[in-house]
Amino acid sequence: MPDPTPLSASQFVLQARRFEIDAVRHLARRAELADVIGQVIQALQRERGASSLYLASSGQRFGEVRRATIEQARPLEARLRELFAAQLDPAQGTTAGMLSLMAWVLLGLDSLDELRAQIDAQSLSAHGSVAAYSRRIAGLIELVVQVADAALLPSISRLLVAFLHLVQTQEAAGQERALGALLFASGVSNDVQQERVVHLIDAQERYLKVFSEFAAADQKSAWEQQQLAPAVARLERLRRTLCTAKSGATLDSNLSDTWFEVSSARIDQLWQLQVELMKRLREECEARIRDAEQDLHDVEGLLRRVRDNPPAHAHAVDRFFDAEGSPGAVPELVTAAPGESASLLDVLQTQAARLASMELELGSARRALHERKVIERAKGVLMSRLRMNEEEAFRALQKTSMDQNRRLLEVAEATLSLPDFAFGPPPERPGS
Repeated sequence: MPDPTPLSASQFVLQARRFEIDAVRHLARRAELADVIGQVIQALQRERGASSLYLASSGQRFGEVRRATIEQARPLEARLRELFAAQLDPAQGTTAGMLSLMAWVLLGLDSLDELRAQIDAQSLSAHGSVAAYSRRIAGLIELVVQVADAALLPSISRLLVAFLHLVQTQEAAGQERALGALLFASGVSNDVQQERVVHLIDAQERYLKVFSEFAAADQKSAWEQQQLAPAVARLERLRRTLCTAKSGATLDSNLSDTWFEVSSARIDQLWQLQVELMKRLREECEARIRDAEQDLHDVEGLLRRVRDNPPAHAHAVDRFFDAEGSPGAVPELVTAAPGESASLLDVLQTQAARLASMELELGSARRALHERKVIERAKGVLMSRLRMNEEEAFRALQKTSMDQNRRLLEVAEATLSLPDFAFGPPPERPGS
C-alpha cells in the first residue's frame, strides 16, 4: 500500500483559519439575534411607559400612544419568533440553556395579549403593569447575555461588554421613566416609589461607568457631549422634584407628559448609541472575515505567525532554559494567553465583582440624596415663612451652618423641627 500523504503544518493553519471564519460568521448571526432582542426590549419599554401613564390617569391619558406602541411591538415580536425557530437547528450551535431561556421568553410573549387586555379593562394597577412588563424584559436581557456568549476575539468582546451594559442602562432608564410617569400622573408623592427611582438612577450610573471603560473613545465622547444638552438639565430638574418631595405631598400631574418626553429623549439617546455599537460590531466581524479570507492565500505568512507566537507555556519554558539567564520558578501551565477572553460570561463575572464593590459607594450616594431632600425642604420652609427666594434661603442655611460650626444637614433638620411661631410674622416686602 502506498504511504498516506504526510500531514503538514500548513494544512492545520489553513483549517484553523477556516474555523475562525466560521466562528466569526456564527457570531455575526448571533449579533443579529441580539439586535432584534434589543429592538423588542425597546418596544416593550415604550409600551410599559405608556401603559403606566394610561393606568395612573384612570384611562384618561396616553390611550392613543399606548395603542401605537403595541402596533410597533407586534411585528418585532413576530420577527423574534422567526429567529427563535431557526435556533432549533443543531447547526446553529444553540445551547440547552439558551433554548430553555427562549422558552421562558416565549411564555412571556404568549401572555402579552392577556396583559394588554387587563390594562384595557383597567383591572391591573399601574405599579403591577410596570412590574409585569419589567419581568418579561428581564428575561430578554438575560437572553442577550446568553446569545452573545461565545469564544470571542478581544476586539469583539469589548464591544459586546459595552453593548450589554448599555442594554442594562436603557432598561433601568425605562423603568425610571415608567415609575416617574406613574408618580407624576397619580399626583401624589410616595417614598417607596421614590426609593425605587433613586436605585434606578444609581444603577444607570454604575452601568454607564462600565460602558465607558469598554466602548470606543469616540462613542464615549459622543455620549458625554449628549449630556450637555438642555434636555438632560430638564430631566435633572424633574428628578429633583420627584425625589425631594415629601411622602404624600402633591405632585403636579401635568408634569407627567413632560417627564415622559424628557426621559424618552434620554432613552432614545441610549438607543442610538446601542444601534451604533451593533453597527460597529457587524463591521468588526466583516473586517475579521475579510482579513481571514485573505490569509487563506498566504500559507507562509500563517506559518510564520504560528512560529512567532508560541503557546504561553512554551514561551515560559524557553525563558526557563535560557542559557544566558538564571532560571526562575518552574513554568506553570496556563490556560489562556494574556489578554485573551475565553467567554463573555467570564468578562461579565469580573465586572459583576467590580460592581459589587461599588455597592459600598451607593450608601454615600443615597445619604447625599437624603441630605439634599432635607435641605430642599428646609429651604422651602424659609421661603414660605420668611418670604425668601431660593437663593436667599440657601444662603441663610449656609451662614447658620458656618456661624454655628454645624453641618448643613443638621441646620436643615433643626429648621424643619421648629414650630411655625418660631419664625414670627413674615417680613414685609417693599411695596406691599
